[in-house]
Amino acid sequence: MPLVALTGGIASGKSTIARRLAEHGAVVIDADALVRELQQPGQPVLAAIAAEFGPEVLTADGELDRGTLGTLVFGDRDKLGRLNGIVHPAVKEESQRRFRAAFDADPRAVVVYDVPLLAEARGAGEWDRIVVAHAPVDMRVARMVAHRGMSEDEARARVANQVPDEERLKLADVVIDTSGTMEETLAQTDALWDSLHR
Repeated sequence: MPLVALTGGIASGKSTIARRLAEHGAVVIDADALVRELQQPGQPVLAAIAAEFGPEVLTADGELDRGTLGTLVFGDRDKLGRLNGIVHPAVKEESQRRFRAAFDADPRAVVVYDVPLLAEARGAGEWDRIVVAHAPVDMRVARMVAHRGMSEDEARARVANQVPDEERLKLADVVIDTSGTMEETLAQTDALWDSLHR
């Protein structure tokens, strides 16, 4: 019953790897989706964010205004730290609840936590295997420009706002190099799946 952390910088191909592992039968828990769920109206996390940053971070119908919040915290370490202090503990608690539920349902499950900010938030403690999706920065910037409609400057700012690749790679038990073809990335993912079952 391995618990696997899957991480990687923005546009590193992490989602492709997560999808392939899910096709093989892994239970994939997506940290970004968890964050969005916890920030829904009526959730304590959203109330705490509004209390900390003011009502202007909410839309007229009480949803989180991600754009406004992003602009407020982007590049401001103090505000980002305060936001993370609200979000990270709640995400950690909920993710651990889901890990337990997955293993209760199937003690032999392979549970994969798809978590972009592993190096920033969770460290190396509880994982049986840490998998890092990796591609060179220039290639990731090109992907963001081509597939997400960002300017090169926006893409480079996003990369710069994350921990350096070296820090992520230091955590890795397995590195999946996503700089080649899709087939090469999937073949490495298939090999990972086989190793998780050994």
